Amino acid sequence: MGRLREVGWFGAIGVVSTVGQALLYWALRLWWPPVAANLVSLLVLTVLNTEANRRLTFRHTAADPVRAHLGAGGLFLLGYLATSGAVLWFKHAQPAASPAAETAVLAATSVAVTVVRFVVLRLAVFRGPRVRPGAPARSPEGS
Repeated sequence: MGRLREVGWFGAIGVVSTVGQALLYWALRLWWPPVAANLVSLLVLTVLNTEANRRLTFRHTAADPVRAHLGAGGLFLLGYLATSGAVLWFKHAQPAASPAAETAVLAATSVAVTVVRFVVLRLAVFRGPRVRPGAPARSPEGS
């Protein structure tokens, strides 16, 4: 049941984050080129997404906040390259496409990146020992 709960929280946070990123991207595209709008929208939402996942999805692991955000930083780079590449490819293939169409491509690519992100977060970033709710996390010295 624990893994199902994790997937549920991760999915819910992912949906909110994807919608938030898409809306912020769409707004920023009024003034900025696609790559800059994607960078800012993804950066803002990645920080919020990582903290939400640390507190809700993976709350029963003894992951340090610094480790969580540093691990997510590498995933941020992967996500940025994948989503920017998809939007730039789309703009090349469809030069007259609207920002709304770009946003749809961005959101679809973000969903694919999210699957990879969950696996990496689960297996690498939040892989520490599980802690009981209400129990203090073990310190590295006590491990």
